[in-house]
Amino acid sequence: MAELLLELFSEEIPARMQAQAADNLARLMGEALSALAPSAVRSFHGTRRITWIAEIAAEVPASTINERGPKLGAPEQALAGFLRKHGAARTDIREEGGYFLLEKAIPGRPAAELIAEAMPALLRRFPWPKSMRWGGTSQFTWVRPLRRILCLLDGQVVPFNLALGEDDGHGLTSSDQTEGHRFLSPGAITIAGAADYLDRLRDAHVLADAAERRRVVAEGIEKRASEAGYSIVPDEGLLDEVAGLVEWPVALLGRIDDDFMGLPPEVRQVSMRVNQRYFALTDAAGAPAPAFVFAANIVAPDQGEAIIHGNERVLRARLSDARHFWDLDRAQPLAARLPALEKVTFHAKLGSQSARVARLKALAPIIAQAIGADMVEAERAAELAKADLTTGMVGEFPELQGVMGGYYALHDGETAAVAAAIREHYQPKGPGDAVPTAPVSIAVALAEKIEILVGFFGIGEKPTGSGDPYALRRAALGIIRIIRENALRLSLRQLIDKAQIFFAGVIEENAGLADEVLAFIIERLRVQLRTEGRRHDVLAAAFAAANDDDLTRLLHRTDAIEALLGTKDGENLLAGYRRAANILRIEEKKGAVGSAAIDTALLTEPAEIALASALDRVEGQVTKALGEENFSLAMTQLSELRPVVDEFFDKVTVNADEPGLRTNRLTLLKRLRSLTDLSADFSRLETTGAV
Repeated sequence: MAELLLELFSEEIPARMQAQAADNLARLMGEALSALAPSAVRSFHGTRRITWIAEIAAEVPASTINERGPKLGAPEQALAGFLRKHGAARTDIREEGGYFLLEKAIPGRPAAELIAEAMPALLRRFPWPKSMRWGGTSQFTWVRPLRRILCLLDGQVVPFNLALGEDDGHGLTSSDQTEGHRFLSPGAITIAGAADYLDRLRDAHVLADAAERRRVVAEGIEKRASEAGYSIVPDEGLLDEVAGLVEWPVALLGRIDDDFMGLPPEVRQVSMRVNQRYFALTDAAGAPAPAFVFAANIVAPDQGEAIIHGNERVLRARLSDARHFWDLDRAQPLAARLPALEKVTFHAKLGSQSARVARLKALAPIIAQAIGADMVEAERAAELAKADLTTGMVGEFPELQGVMGGYYALHDGETAAVAAAIREHYQPKGPGDAVPTAPVSIAVALAEKIEILVGFFGIGEKPTGSGDPYALRRAALGIIRIIRENALRLSLRQLIDKAQIFFAGVIEENAGLADEVLAFIIERLRVQLRTEGRRHDVLAAAFAAANDDDLTRLLHRTDAIEALLGTKDGENLLAGYRRAANILRIEEKKGAVGSAAIDTALLTEPAEIALASALDRVEGQVTKALGEENFSLAMTQLSELRPVVDEFFDKVTVNADEPGLRTNRLTLLKRLRSLTDLSADFSRLETTGAV
């Protein structure tokens, strides 16, 4: 095996594009060099380079093509296409059995030759989200100007050139050189091979491994914060981004002027994160600290003092702007901003944010009443929930919508419950975000998400397999999490129907809209359960049996069914159910199963008498338990059928020769199926095999 090293060195690559670029390079190289069987593949990415290292075969072995082509007498174009496909000539084919037969010997080929041939085309079609062209007449595009191509096979340069021809101004040629850190180790460095690649770059102040850089950044900023008596506010996304911005990270700590500590901590944190990529800190009591940490990309002779002062000065200017918005926004109460929402378009077909507020204001009190929250406060919070969209602070930092509304509401004298509901009504924004727990906050958050789903489903803007531009899946998952984590008892179908009424004149009346939206939410719940490792088929079985729109009750039913199936009795009862259902399906197609009641006079076998008696006893118990929502008890009672069902199938011939006996026994099985289907549609359950 030979070792291939490819590094593409360019100007700074945006951090958000680096990991995907490394993945794309690995995929394209694997496809282009598949004949060389790449193995032990390693990929690296950083701010100025993406790298691919692999072991490959030293050559493509010789081979022979034996393939039947078109029939004799086929059009000339068909034969020409066949030859072109295989790179063959007329002399490579012969006639046999009414067909043209290709026999062509393919000679072996050195790996370097295949690599040199494949690389120019591969790099020219490399998929970047955005690309640029430079260099006069060059037609080559890259995310940023590509400066060097390092390509070594067992330490030897694989020569190729990116120029398409003499008129192409991009004549970049592969070599054995790359570059180290722009300031700490400027200029070209020569690489001997893959074995010394990482070490040579480290000597040149470059950590090529993204995972190592991330670890060094995390440990460095944690150390700086700890030395000052502070803790880092966790921000994994920012840590990933910073690791993509530096090659030789050096952690430094700066100070925040006391004048800015009166700003909401979210404002400082977002300003530092979005504009400067700084990490916020907290003190020993968990309060916001007057300091920040960041990762520089250079080792400074003055221990970073000048860098720290420069960053403090920049942050001071940023926070001065934020304080200006903070003071200016509070000069006008949120309620006075409501008319301005008329000019803020939510969606061309769904109207303005003002129209949306009217819908939220009508829906939130209904939800509040259903969960025991204060209806007046829910209505007020819904009325003010979108007002901060017209503020300067949210205009500067859209990430703070809702958060700033909460602060401004408190400043205006609104109740704490109203302010909290405004602050939290977007939550949860993602899987790691907390859900509202205060009753008024829950009511407004649910209203916001139900309104989104009903509105966009009502105008036909539904998610597709390839996209969800209005984040409707996130809205559905938010509804599910709020209900699950607060154990709410709600009729979602009724709430969706109510929400549809408030869209009168905006969307067409649709009797099936509530069912469609509810089905979408149930499908998201099924995906969530699958992610949790739960049996999603059990949810389908429970929902099909009851068509329930109370997610808490539906999940309790699901838990009980799942628990039943985890027992020996449950698995065997499911096997018995399937056997009964299969027999009934066949006989029902023949019309052999009617709606008549069981004729007890025709029950002759002890096993069928025992089954009928058990059904009589258990049916009332199960019905009563289901009515009381005691699903675990209902499942326990169903499991009592297991021994008599087993005995029935062991001892009784269902398809008896005598028509009356056969019909009566089929009716008995039909009753068994109907009873089990009261708790769950067992036909939707995936059996793991009877015990």
